[in-house]
Amino acid sequence: MNGRTCMFTALCALSIASLARQPTLAAEAKFIVPDKTIVLFNGTDLSNWTSDIANGGKLGDVFSVKNGIIKCTGKPRGVLRTKENYANYKLTVEWRFPGKGGNNGVLFHCSKPRSRHIWPKSIESQLASQNAGDIWRIGETIDVDPKQTTTGRRTFNLTDDSEKPLGEWNQMEIVCEGGNITIHVNGDLVNKGTNCSAQSGAICLQSEGTPVEFRKVVLEPLKE
Repeated sequence: MNGRTCMFTALCALSIASLARQPTLAAEAKFIVPDKTIVLFNGTDLSNWTSDIANGGKLGDVFSVKNGIIKCTGKPRGVLRTKENYANYKLTVEWRFPGKGGNNGVLFHCSKPRSRHIWPKSIESQLASQNAGDIWRIGETIDVDPKQTTTGRRTFNLTDDSEKPLGEWNQMEIVCEGGNITIHVNGDLVNKGTNCSAQSGAICLQSEGTPVEFRKVVLEPLKE
């Protein structure tokens, strides 16, 4: 093999290795950046969603729609997951616990199913009573201000009184812009982070032990 052939072979090998490390254009295109309002819950059915429920459960075993409200039984555990992936948006979710308080969450930038138990690889914005807006890392990473309290995978929220009394509707806004995340509950800034390891993915509503209801689930484009 002469020098020219060796050089050509080496360049080909480098090009192939480089391509192998880069996502394909098709992979990069598999998410939606909203340019208008996207109503994820249409108030009538769950046609925009799929599910992953523990113990072989079905979507209808846990999630149903009545009078324009998503009703979640809380058991068994699982997620209601959007069929599409999204990036760079403002997500607004309205929720309430109709009875006793309990645990739940909104997962975003979701990718690999069942990365941790039943939960997909994602970032969670906690909806649990008295803890709405805590950040939980589920197989992903995100940086927060060192002054914030972080224990293991959890970063606690910045406020203690942003939630409304049990039975009343609360509103959470999650803004995802590149690797930056901000979370508001009822208008209060409750958490934020930067350099998130994921910047796109599906959106999930949890079933995590306690009956909970959702009504507004909407994506909006970011303001320029």
